[in-house]
Amino acid sequence: MTASTPHSRTGAKVAVVTGSESGIGRATALELAARGYDIGVTWYTDEGDAQDTAERVRALGRRSEVRALDLSRLPEGAEAVAELADALGRLDVLVNAAGTNRKAPFVETGFDDFRHVLAVDLEGPFLAAQHAARRMIAQGDGGRIVNVTSVHEHTPLPRAAAYTAAKHGLGGLTKILAIELAEHGITVNSVAPGLTATPLSGLAGVDVHTVRRDALPVARPGDPREVASLIGWLASDAAAYTTGASFPVDGGFLVANPQYTTVGLGAGD
Repeated sequence: MTASTPHSRTGAKVAVVTGSESGIGRATALELAARGYDIGVTWYTDEGDAQDTAERVRALGRRSEVRALDLSRLPEGAEAVAELADALGRLDVLVNAAGTNRKAPFVETGFDDFRHVLAVDLEGPFLAAQHAARRMIAQGDGGRIVNVTSVHEHTPLPRAAAYTAAKHGLGGLTKILAIELAEHGITVNSVAPGLTATPLSGLAGVDVHTVRRDALPVARPGDPREVASLIGWLASDAAAYTTGASFPVDGGFLVANPQYTTVGLGAGD
């Protein structure tokens, strides 16, 4: 990913951001667009929200394409990544930001719910990263993969066995991809948000400075843009020597180790 790197038809690099209809995914799409990327947007629940993200990208002077992405329907559900790369002409960055959770005590967790969360939060990112890596290797000029995990990549969330297992698994997948893809100039890192104002946390759209979470050293939720800014750096040329790492953006959650029930869910999609 150097100044001589061939780009899309417009000369821009291309990023695909899953789950970019809202939350961290939308904030990341806009961050990368501001950095000069054309953006592939995906949606699951609301195409209108995804089209709104795409319009915001275009208002920043970048191209955008939108595709449905259903990671509960695999393997075909992940093919939107390859479709967006084809539509935009190449692929330089993949951000796996789509995610879900179904909370219940372990002994009451249904097998279908467990499998659904693992499909969306682990198997889907595996397949999306595979599509992206194959494209990047064929292009021959490197790339970036960033997996949005959660603080619960590192510490368990009670009443969320599937979510905890999936996020721990995605953290491990990040590390092995970093090892295997380094020879192709592809870096792979994870970003591990704490409580963030997203639909998954039930705080979408709030002014985070008006919400108190006293159990956290930074006693408020995170803004999705605060997570996106780190992803933007990991996608940049400045991060070329950074791979296989996990970066918490959590207001000090992992340092303070507060009671989970006080803080609530860690990450949002």
